[in-house]
Amino acid sequence: MDEQLRTVTDRLRKESGASDEFQRIADTRDPEALAAVLTAAGHPLWARELAAFRLGTAGDRRAFEALVLLLNHRDPARGAAAATALARLADPRTARAAAALATNELRAAYALHPVRLLVELRAPESAPALITALERRLTTHDPYHRLALACVEGLGELGDPRARPVLRAAGAHPGLAEAAGRALSRLA
Repeated sequence: MDEQLRTVTDRLRKESGASDEFQRIADTRDPEALAAVLTAAGHPLWARELAAFRLGTAGDRRAFEALVLLLNHRDPARGAAAATALARLADPRTARAAAALATNELRAAYALHPVRLLVELRAPESAPALITALERRLTTHDPYHRLALACVEGLGELGDPRARPVLRAAGAHPGLAEAAGRALSRLA
C-alpha cells in the first residue's frame, strides 16, 4: 500500500502545485481533519481525492461516497486510485455501487475501473454486472473494446458458469475471441 499511496501523493502534489494545503493534508494523521476536507466547501478535487484515498485505505467509511464518485471519473488515474481505496475499505455497499457504475450505459467510457473492482471483490453482484456490461459491448463497432476485454477476462477469473452464453457470443468478435476462449476454459 505504501507504493500506491506514494503514487497517488506524487500525482496530486504535482496537480496541487505542491501547495501548503497539499502538504497539510498529506502530513496530517488526524482522520477528523481528513474527513473535514471531504465535507467542507471550497476544497479542490485533488484535496478531496487525497483525503478520500487516505481515509479509505485506513478503513474509514466516511470516504465511501467520495471514492465512488472518483471511481467513475474521466481521469483514469483517479478511477484507479479510488478502486484501490474502495477494495481496501471493505464497505458492504461497494459492490452494489461498482455494479451500478459498470452497467450505466451513459458512463460506459469510464466503467473500466468499476469492472476491475468487481472482479477483485468477487461479490454476488460481480458476475451479473460483468455479464450485462459485456452484452452491451457486443454490438458492431462498439467503441469500448477495452471495457469489453476487461469484462471477458474478469468473467474468466470469476469462473461463474452463468457467463457461458455471453462468453460464447464474445468469441464471435475478432478482438475478443482469444480471451473469450480462455475465459470459457476457466468456467466451473
